[in-house]
Amino acid sequence: MEKRTDKNSYTVIFAIIMVLVVGALLAYMASSLKPTITENQRLEKQQNILYAMGINNNEGTSANFVTTEEAPQLFDKFIKQQLVVSEDGQATENNQAYLIDVKKEQAKAKAGQVRQLPLFVGEDEKGKKYYIAPIRGKGLWDAIWAYVAMNEDMVVQGAYFDHKGETPGLGANIKQRFFMDDFIGEHLMSNGTFKGINVAKGNADPKNNDKTDNEVDAIAGATITGDGVSAMIKKDLKLYVPYFKNLKNN
Repeated sequence: MEKRTDKNSYTVIFAIIMVLVVGALLAYMASSLKPTITENQRLEKQQNILYAMGINNNEGTSANFVTTEEAPQLFDKFIKQQLVVSEDGQATENNQAYLIDVKKEQAKAKAGQVRQLPLFVGEDEKGKKYYIAPIRGKGLWDAIWAYVAMNEDMVVQGAYFDHKGETPGLGANIKQRFFMDDFIGEHLMSNGTFKGINVAKGNADPKNNDKTDNEVDAIAGATITGDGVSAMIKKDLKLYVPYFKNLKNN
């Protein structure tokens, strides 16, 4: 006599029930964890912005953020304005600008919609001002992104780079200090024209003494990731040029 559990219909019903149960559990977990995930993302962005303007716990050659416990207080202390910049360089204050998703804004621009450009104005304890812009691009395998701090002349004052899936020991080294610190002092403009910064293979200035050549030395074996960094800087930071021109004219 055939058992009920031997029938194909039983297997199908059992599978459907399991899918529904697992789906319900995943939906519940996603819903319950969403506030924690959102908070972690908020803290990470604050850490990135602070790092770019030199508020970090760097020691030796290691790149280290301020702690998640310190980040909110330090962010409130050193970030004086959060702005949303338009393509014509006009800026409006928005204290939630650090929550703007750059990836989504890039997609809006591709669809012909108005893109929001977040910009953070920081000031250190010596009164020095920093303008920190988040940018995003494509590396060898997946997304890369950065927070670049500039002065009013669009000279880089600090940067933090990160990636989703670049090759360890090669492209992944964009988040190492020896690479990130090379950008400090580099000029994005040349004779009034935006040039960006090339991550150059065979750069004639490997010690990076010339800060006006619009180049930094590439990472050996990471040509495509370096090209992605160059393209990301040129594409996204160029959008802020009208803002800085307005800033200097006011």
